Amino acid sequence: MRGAKYRALTAQQIKPEGWLLRQLEIQAEGLSGHLDLVWPDIRESKWIGGDKEGWERVPYWLDGFIPLAYLLDDEDLKKRAKRYIDAILAAQKEDGWICPCEPEERDRYDLWAAFLICKVLVLYQDCSGDERIEEAVYRALKQLLPHIARNTLFNWSAARWYECLIPILWMYERRPEPWLLQLMELLDADGIDYEKLYTYFDFQKPASKKYWTQTNHVVNTAMAFKCRALMSCLTEEDPDEFALSMYQKVMKYNSMATGHFTGDECLSGDAPIQGSECCSVAEMMYSCETLLSIGGNPFWGDLLEREAFNSMPATTTPDMWAHQYLQMTNQISAARIPDAENPYNSNNNEANMFGLEPHFGCCTANFNQAWPKFAISAVMKNERGPVVQSLVPCCAQVETPNGTVQVHIVSEYPFRDSAVIELSADKPIETCLQIRIPGFAKKATVNGIEACPGTYFEQNILVDGVTCVTVELTFEAVLQDRPYDAKVLVRGPLLFSLPVKAKENRIEYVRDGVERRFPYCDYEMFPDSEWNYGFYSEAFEVIFEPVTDTPFSIENPPIRIKAKMVPVPWEEKGGICAISPIERKALGEAKDVLLQPYGCTNLRMTEMPYIKQ
Repeated sequence: MRGAKYRALTAQQIKPEGWLLRQLEIQAEGLSGHLDLVWPDIRESKWIGGDKEGWERVPYWLDGFIPLAYLLDDEDLKKRAKRYIDAILAAQKEDGWICPCEPEERDRYDLWAAFLICKVLVLYQDCSGDERIEEAVYRALKQLLPHIARNTLFNWSAARWYECLIPILWMYERRPEPWLLQLMELLDADGIDYEKLYTYFDFQKPASKKYWTQTNHVVNTAMAFKCRALMSCLTEEDPDEFALSMYQKVMKYNSMATGHFTGDECLSGDAPIQGSECCSVAEMMYSCETLLSIGGNPFWGDLLEREAFNSMPATTTPDMWAHQYLQMTNQISAARIPDAENPYNSNNNEANMFGLEPHFGCCTANFNQAWPKFAISAVMKNERGPVVQSLVPCCAQVETPNGTVQVHIVSEYPFRDSAVIELSADKPIETCLQIRIPGFAKKATVNGIEACPGTYFEQNILVDGVTCVTVELTFEAVLQDRPYDAKVLVRGPLLFSLPVKAKENRIEYVRDGVERRFPYCDYEMFPDSEWNYGFYSEAFEVIFEPVTDTPFSIENPPIRIKAKMVPVPWEEKGGICAISPIERKALGEAKDVLLQPYGCTNLRMTEMPYIKQ
């Protein structure tokens, strides 16, 4: 077995600070921290003896709620997480079966939930140290082997077989028994072969209306990037080769300006009015974290930051009480769309509304994992010492061969362009510090020494007292090309948009026994400012503002860019703007317009034409 190049820390070993801590606090104060109190599918789930959904929703929610509780060291959240874990362990059958279904239902039960709950239990053990978990997961995995040999994988379990490799690899480190490797091989043979899929299919044409498949489902796609990297721990194949090839093929026809890809519900082309599912962002972040850990390619760290700083905050309201099922790059409204104008391939006309569970509830449960797991991934380690994967504010305890080193990152990155890494230890310790230098920097220095963007900077350091390492990054605000002869403005990891003021309609109601009541109600948002603009100059002025208690604030973003823009003739129908303006001509005089981070918007225009002077 080959180990990962960089090992992740646990929520016990790393703590967020600064704006990142505040973002997690907002999540706990919002929907994530209250789903078990207000949402029947969690509150009354079959997983805890109720009669509501007994498949993926409780495991999805726990996958984010558990690390959130331990990163914040919140006793109430930890107690509530333990209540669910206690119930799940108590209900495990004598033969190891762990999912809530009757014995006669097992053959028809989609094992995706079994893979997911084992992954969640492993996460809980890493966070809590609960000694019951190892035996429970061992028994659950041992039971899976004969079950899968008799009942081949189908539906979601066939599409997501590799997720089970995560608890298997965790278990093999503790109990290196041959049957665990046999289970890995069986899952690999039984599930979808994504290598062959991406050899023979290029998904060149967006799915037609009402067309839905497992093979190019956007969440399966986001998850599948890590499939061969996980298997490489057994096969010793290149952990990166397939993922890089797959990303290139997906992005060739389905790219978004954020670095993510469209999918509503399946891969959907590259128009700025196609949506992408919230779940796919959370899962792509986790795939990037896994790829970064196993293979150590800094490319995945760059993509992870683009997802975290742009796509993820844009798909929730700043207070994180509401989320969208689908986000759009050019999104001038978030309201019910007339059926005739619905641009989505298989999602309904409520999919881009903000709310409790717009369109479908999977994202309600699953978006919770994104920020906590990102925080945990900010610092990793290898056999030589600490590895700083993202310059976000946090503090980590890293065990090295020579002793424990505390890594304290003092920064407001990505809203600022520098960070100070403070290393300290109880005794003088020599260690190797590695820092991932973002690939989107024009240049970078570490303690005045030039560092190459897109690589790891390494330095052997004698930690004696507090040793400071200063990282300075140089970013440029530049226009980049997009399809349909459009441009986008980027600066470092941040994508910038024209914010569209929203006129908000709060909707409280009950549907299928599920109550929407403020603050966990639904919202329609309509444009209340002009949005039909084009770029008119490539000269930009960067304006730094204070980072407030709401890091991705719409009203008070921590950074703005002043741009010269002109109004252009641009149509909309049913709250959806056309893919492009009618003509590329100015309708009036150029004026200064303040753009702000994509993640600091609910409504926005991002992909816009460049109007030549």
